Amino acid sequence: MRRFQDSRMKIAAVTLLIASPWLIVQVGIFVLAPDKEFDSIPICAEGSGNCAHLGGGDDYRLNEQYSSIINLTADVVYDNLNDYLDDNAWDILIDESTDGTYYVHFVEVTPFWLFPDDVVVSIQDGGDSCIIEIHSESRLGWGDIGVNPARIDDIYQSIT
Repeated sequence: MRRFQDSRMKIAAVTLLIASPWLIVQVGIFVLAPDKEFDSIPICAEGSGNCAHLGGGDDYRLNEQYSSIINLTADVVYDNLNDYLDDNAWDILIDESTDGTYYVHFVEVTPFWLFPDDVVVSIQDGGDSCIIEIHSESRLGWGDIGVNPARIDDIYQSIT
């Protein structure tokens, strides 16, 4: 019985040792990257490697060139965005709408390391069409290994 308990202790110690880098990163993220609401859509800093932006005349680091004018009503695009959010269960920090204009700020996290990335989507009514702006930015680091431009691709495809 004693030998069994010693083996379990060794397994627990090895598991903790293997998991410790991940645990340390999670504590660092909690301390260094708390939620902060954006009351207006941000733009990417010049030379930023951890940000992507579509629309507002500030296109930055996009994989594809997308039109910020979509031939769908603002309500339809907003419903499509909500479907995307529901499918992925992201944390929504702000969800506001006034007179056909929608502003949504949510947080996506990267797989495994769980780095938080802020995403802001603005949808402005234009009758039978709408104007969108999408911003995706990592809270930590200087580079995103292409995550933010890819995220804008995914969101754009989901809402159009």
